[in-house]
Amino acid sequence: MSKILDKYNDIEEIKEMSIDQLNLFCQEIREFIVMKIFKTGGHLASNLGIVELTISLYNIFDFRKDKLIWDVGHQTYVHKILTGRASDFDTLRQYQGLSGFPKREESNFDIFETGHSSTSLSAALGIARARNLNGEVYDVIAVIGDGALTGGMAFEALNDIGGGTAKVIIILNDNQMSISENVGGISSYLYKIRLAPKYIKIKGGIKTTLKKFTLGKTLAKALKKLKSGIKEIMIPNMLFEDMGIKYMGPINGHDIKEMSKVFKMARDSEESVLIHVITTKGKGVEFAEKNPEKFHAIGPFDCKTGEMNSITATTYSEAFGEEAISLAKADKRLVAITAAMKYGTGLNKFSLEFKDRFFDVGIAEQHAVTMAAGMASNGLKPIFAVYSTFIQRAYDQILHDVCLQKLPVIFAIDRAGLVGEDGKTHQGIFDVSFLSHIPNLIIINPKNILELKNMLRWSFFQNEPIAIRYPKGSDDASIELPPIITIKKGKWQILSNEGNIVIFATGKMVQRAIQVRNKLLDIGINISIVNACFIKPIDEELINYFVNKEYDIITLEDNILHGGFGAMVLEYINSLDKNTKILTLGFNDSFIEQGNVDILYKLYELDVDGIIHNIIKFSHKVSLEGEKISKSDLL
Repeated sequence: MSKILDKYNDIEEIKEMSIDQLNLFCQEIREFIVMKIFKTGGHLASNLGIVELTISLYNIFDFRKDKLIWDVGHQTYVHKILTGRASDFDTLRQYQGLSGFPKREESNFDIFETGHSSTSLSAALGIARARNLNGEVYDVIAVIGDGALTGGMAFEALNDIGGGTAKVIIILNDNQMSISENVGGISSYLYKIRLAPKYIKIKGGIKTTLKKFTLGKTLAKALKKLKSGIKEIMIPNMLFEDMGIKYMGPINGHDIKEMSKVFKMARDSEESVLIHVITTKGKGVEFAEKNPEKFHAIGPFDCKTGEMNSITATTYSEAFGEEAISLAKADKRLVAITAAMKYGTGLNKFSLEFKDRFFDVGIAEQHAVTMAAGMASNGLKPIFAVYSTFIQRAYDQILHDVCLQKLPVIFAIDRAGLVGEDGKTHQGIFDVSFLSHIPNLIIINPKNILELKNMLRWSFFQNEPIAIRYPKGSDDASIELPPIITIKKGKWQILSNEGNIVIFATGKMVQRAIQVRNKLLDIGINISIVNACFIKPIDEELINYFVNKEYDIITLEDNILHGGFGAMVLEYINSLDKNTKILTLGFNDSFIEQGNVDILYKLYELDVDGIIHNIIKFSHKVSLEGEKISKSDLL
């Protein structure tokens, strides 16, 4: 018998299916997701957990006109399958392939692009208010996870929704997880609600019984006034209803019949509603259910066992975590902070060894930064480990609460530069630009893992704010680089000094510069390489040296050029009033799409051959017409 998914063509078919057919459809979709993601990698556990919820939404609402907004957006695989993109899943997260997040240019069903958490409610309210002003009629539904609810922006939106007249339907997908297990007061609050389903049964039973009698209808209206009192007994502190948002739940997020009934009630209501849905992250696949954090975002894996391709090389994140532990053993002032990312940032071992000095604040980067500032102001030495794409969310707190007061907070900025398959919302190519103009902030970019460890140790003993940015993954084992003997603030390292062209490279791009040098050396061209390990302050003395020697200067970074490292060097050289040729290499003023990082570096001419090509075009000191070099040599 052929599968439902094989015959499926249009969202209207969902409304025609029986409950049994819908449940079978869910099973087929889970199998489909596993069979695709084990090849491409992607967000597995979150999508397995939301299958019935997504199906139920499509069973009740009409998304040809109704608007569905997904918080974070990595749990939209089922939504994409239902809206005609199943055939594209072999290209998931690949260059020019299907995005792992909502993408407006990809489908009319992707209403709003979301890659960061806690944004869906604000976007939904904005769409609902526009609907009202335009005189249109449709429902606006926002799906937000309990982890995303820890973000302050979500509560700003809840406050506005509860006090306004624009109806929004909120689906609270409660799976007790962000990427890591949820923490904090909101998690505890939702836990209490999950333990009190008898309130819903009591309320429903009273209503059903009273409506059978004429007197009962009058009593039902009177009892409505007592509702808040009943809730205070059964469910303490009814936060959502106190804010002015009708609460429904908790309901089983894997029971299509129950969800469809409640969603229909919400659709027919005239006021904003929050529906509390309980789901299991990784549902239906044993290894994902047992370890949802491990299977949150993964590379290719064995679809039968869940075993992933083993990675033996130490990653930057792991090295950071190891050095943080070493420092913490020696100094009790060190504390570590993360925003729901203890595994991703390499702090999981630290959290076990120093439980009282590890703080997971949930998805709340702004709070994390200002809390770190408070700790630093009272004698501690906090390290906040965070992905580059997420520290964007705490810009004001870095500027106002840390740097203005010159407090010794260390920002360990993981995933700086390209991250690849997660695409535009996650590429870490903006941090240099938005951090470099903040007074009192030192920015360091180590060239390899060993230098990361040494610079973290150096940073710990400074008494000012420091940002250390480092990439995803490991080093190229084939490239050996000498360590810096003594780290000095604002001082760079000369790795080679030959020829009359110099590359000032920062971070992991130093390894790329060495590859460029070696390839040019093979064809008789000598260039100098400098490890610009301090992005701020720059090494003005060393720049002066190369300027006075009349070198052509090239800067190389994995950040956007506008406001980046190269722009700082260019600005300084221009102030010298010298006739120095300078070329800045980095990413242009654009958002970088998804894809394998090697493909993306090549696309933006930041691979070895692309850099050499740009050097040849730029410098009059290298000629394609010379006897030692030809175009074929460069390819």
